[in-house]
Amino acid sequence: MDIRKIKKLIEMIDESDIAEIEIHEGEESVRISRCSSIVPAAPAPTPPAVTSAATETPAAQTSYFTAPSKSEDGDRITGHIVRSPMVGTVYRSPSPGAKVFVEVGQHVDVGDTLCIIEAMKILNQIEADKAGVITKVLVENAQPVEYNQPLFIIE
Repeated sequence: MDIRKIKKLIEMIDESDIAEIEIHEGEESVRISRCSSIVPAAPAPTPPAVTSAATETPAAQTSYFTAPSKSEDGDRITGHIVRSPMVGTVYRSPSPGAKVFVEVGQHVDVGDTLCIIEAMKILNQIEADKAGVITKVLVENAQPVEYNQPLFIIE
């Protein structure tokens, strides 16, 4: 494959929202992946509609973003919460049968890959935005996740 074609592909990906592309020409192939700590911005969710603000208590009027997070077993989550930046399917390892990226008790640095979220056939690496120790993994492998869903706790 011609190097000029590859450079043009890189320029096109830089100008678009595509995270990864793979092209085959005969026996030759090239795969270009945008691995960055910058995650594409997702639209902010709209807060739930309030039916009667005058009759609700101030605690019931708490914003979507300030509501305390709770784990599935009802415990209050403490520490830094790594949330899903998109809707998709979470994968805890780079390939089926491979070792998971992180486990409970493991120390991570800023930029370490925690998991991969597949969205619309594009694999997006989710990286640690804080250094610390993984104290809780809140998702299972191949589990669907929602936008802003807690994935990991780092302390």
